[in-house]
Amino acid sequence: MTSILLLLHARPIWLALTRKERAAFFKDIFQPLMQQFAGSCSFRLFDSEFFHARVSDFLLIETTSLDDYQEFIEQLRDTPFYSVPYFDVVDIIPAKENAFLEYDKRLGIV
Repeated sequence: MTSILLLLHARPIWLALTRKERAAFFKDIFQPLMQQFAGSCSFRLFDSEFFHARVSDFLLIETTSLDDYQEFIEQLRDTPFYSVPYFDVVDIIPAKENAFLEYDKRLGIV
């Protein structure tokens, strides 16, 4: 399982949308895209603008298929999320939980 943090910054054009317009984007575009990849990817959305100045939101993606993750990002790029853009991607941080333990097992340490 690979975990990926997609660190985001909401642009003023996103914030200028009404709450109904933002909800419609989530319901009509973002949610169906997440459901399309639900077999191999899980998604959790977090708000952080009240704790962090540069990162307003982040998406935690956990996946068993990096190919499906790539496909998700490619399709997301074809939406206003990237194209308007509504968000800037500040950083992408991939990680494996307890990867050091897996490595130690391969070395016969654990």
